[in-house]
Amino acid sequence: MIKITLPDGSVKEYEKGITPLDVAKSISEGLARNVISAKFNDTVVETVSSLDEDGKLVLYTWSNTEGKKAFWHSSSHIIAQALEELYPGIKLTIGPAIENGFYYDVDFGESSVSEKDFPAIEQKALEIARGKHNFKMRSVSKKDALQFYKDQHNEYKVELIENLEDGTITFCDHDTFTDLCRGGHIPNTGIVKAIKIMNVAGAYWRGDENNTQLTRVYGISFPKQKELTEYLHLLEEAKKRDHRKLGKELELFTFSQKVGQGLPLWLPKGAALRERLENFLKKAQKKAGYEMVISPHIGQKELYVTSGHYDKYGEDSFQPIHTPKEDEEFLLKPMNCPHHCEIFNSKPLSYRELPKRFAEFGTVYRYEQSGELHGLTRVRGFTQDDAHIFCTPDQLHQEFLNVIDLSLYVLGSLGFENFTAQVSLRDPEKPEKYIGSLENWEKAENAILNAAEEKGLNFVIEKGEAALYGPKLDFMVKDALGRNWQLGTIQVDYNLPERFDLTYKGSDNEEHRPVMIHRAPFGSMERFVALLLEHTGGNFPLWLTPDQAILLPVSEKHEKYAEKVLNSLENHEIRALVDVRNETVGKKIREAEMNKIPFMLIVGEKEEEQNTISVRKHGGEDLGMLSLKEFANLVEKEISSTLKSF
Repeated sequence: MIKITLPDGSVKEYEKGITPLDVAKSISEGLARNVISAKFNDTVVETVSSLDEDGKLVLYTWSNTEGKKAFWHSSSHIIAQALEELYPGIKLTIGPAIENGFYYDVDFGESSVSEKDFPAIEQKALEIARGKHNFKMRSVSKKDALQFYKDQHNEYKVELIENLEDGTITFCDHDTFTDLCRGGHIPNTGIVKAIKIMNVAGAYWRGDENNTQLTRVYGISFPKQKELTEYLHLLEEAKKRDHRKLGKELELFTFSQKVGQGLPLWLPKGAALRERLENFLKKAQKKAGYEMVISPHIGQKELYVTSGHYDKYGEDSFQPIHTPKEDEEFLLKPMNCPHHCEIFNSKPLSYRELPKRFAEFGTVYRYEQSGELHGLTRVRGFTQDDAHIFCTPDQLHQEFLNVIDLSLYVLGSLGFENFTAQVSLRDPEKPEKYIGSLENWEKAENAILNAAEEKGLNFVIEKGEAALYGPKLDFMVKDALGRNWQLGTIQVDYNLPERFDLTYKGSDNEEHRPVMIHRAPFGSMERFVALLLEHTGGNFPLWLTPDQAILLPVSEKHEKYAEKVLNSLENHEIRALVDVRNETVGKKIREAEMNKIPFMLIVGEKEEEQNTISVRKHGGEDLGMLSLKEFANLVEKEISSTLKSF
């Protein structure tokens, strides 16, 4: 007999050799029908794998991330089989699950695939799926595995196998198809009821531009046709909300090939919006005891060598700037923290002066590959709402709690209310990814876990996602379309204070090492604005939107009254403009709707006589005739309902 521990902590005894599917059946028939993947002792296994020792078992369904991963990985096998049958002689490489769906990289040789071919591929894949073929794993010797793919003249699989150890190689079979695979599949192909090829793109073998360019076939699949239909509808909504499209329509930002890829240019309305976001955070930071600092856009290479960033991220930075002075090199600033360490070091400090909270809207530069650039979400120059808190070890817990409060205030004020906190820890199996001692890492990780628990945050733990110098707490926000994004981050760091030899004088008159907290509630201004645009569809909170109201005179003779109203609104600090174009009011309203302006204020003869305005809300709601004071109170009330004081 073996003992199986389930996620709820219960322990059950089973005969050795039982499968995860059998365990599911012992719990309930309903669970057994829905189980599509499993993990045993932290290793992904098949639902029909034999369990031969005591261990922890987790069963996954379609509703779990791990379940979807197995579903989509299995679907990549089905698509690969369909492609082989439709395009004989192609060479398959790798086909993993991704966040939404899967892809398979294929060398099509003389053949090619375009959008017109998608329906035929989908049809063939569904024919295969309906066969309800079981996915079966089997071990293969390295010699036999190499021979199998040499016979197929597939140099890509041969290269993969050559880097594997004998005894660790497995193949997965279903129907007439065989693939090199580590495992993690659904029970059979019949569970896949809907499959869609999303697009194709070029991809270099192993991401190296010196290698052969392959065709990456992206797809997605579902256990019900209805779910695919809903997903495609969601994608259409996402296209409407694409921040690149909205940013252009609302005249917020642009890009120029002459300026350079990944370097956004903020237009007047976008610059004003950014300024309001900055002022909003500056106001809250001032109340929380932060001091604003400014650091240069470049720094000596040695600065980032000291911090450890150059060693870890030098390849992702712009190349060093060589000055006329021999051996003098500068880098475009890839991060702000080393500069803030030097600001802390600029004068001796005692424990009485701590914590020190330095904040900066600092622009940094990282050389992202051109293929990875995407609007404002992936750029080469971006501004972080960065701050670094230097405190005593005794102050760390409270300071971390305070930063959580600030982050929650920022998210709440901007309508991001559906989120999960992610505690990102180091990967104990890959210590080379990090700097600093194990002792410091354990202290930092415990500090974050304790703070997250005390605040009652809904959090998950992710190993291997920590920053190079310390663990972090990230806020994973779900937007209006149900997509997850990482916004604000808080990180605990014992390592940079050591590398920069930061000290303060303690109450014992001895030198002590401060602890450092890195935090950025927005993350970066560019990415935050992009996500806010897509989350709101361009309908920003009233306190933030570029133009809160637009005055629409019925005719030319009412323009003077419109200007009078505009002056009055400005006195109430309401951002408004007047549309004096020679167009009908109906057309002006339609265009104001397209421009996402919250209030349309129509002024004609009747309004001028009664010193009022006719108010129409974005979306079509008619609020009737209001006095200017009534309208100002309405605006103030709506702003105060979302923008509470910190």
